[in-house]
Amino acid sequence: MVEIDMKMKMQRVDEIIEGYKGEEGVLIQLLLDIQSEFNWIPHGVIARISERLRIPKSHIYRIASFYKAMSLNPVGRHIIQVCLGTACQVRGAPKILDRVEENLKIKEGGTTPDMRFSLKRVNCLGCCAMGPVVVVDGNYHGKITPAMVEDILGKYK
Repeated sequence: MVEIDMKMKMQRVDEIIEGYKGEEGVLIQLLLDIQSEFNWIPHGVIARISERLRIPKSHIYRIASFYKAMSLNPVGRHIIQVCLGTACQVRGAPKILDRVEENLKIKEGGTTPDMRFSLKRVNCLGCCAMGPVVVVDGNYHGKITPAMVEDILGKYK
């Protein structure tokens, strides 16, 4: 079953690569497309890109590890970001983070075993007046209290 899944993934990777055939300077966009498709960039996929585009693996790893929008480790379907910038922190963000960790049974930086959620701590989201702020899949939730966490997460379960 895993072998079939990997074969299907590589087939999809080849389709994505074919979409850029003959174009120059496509590596970053190609990696973003792979990230979007699989929610991370598996090591086997990097080898396939290296082979097909004749780009050294070290160069691909350097690009993929530089950009925050790309991940070399599996991440959950839903990305939760809890802001712990100064404005959010003084308004109770650490308690929000604790409640999210408790609810999902993972620590900051972790992913749930079912690959549904990944939890990240961010230093500032630039919306200090809304603090504390939790972002799930790009949806901003402001003026959060610990009591609101379960309802917010429930929308994504």
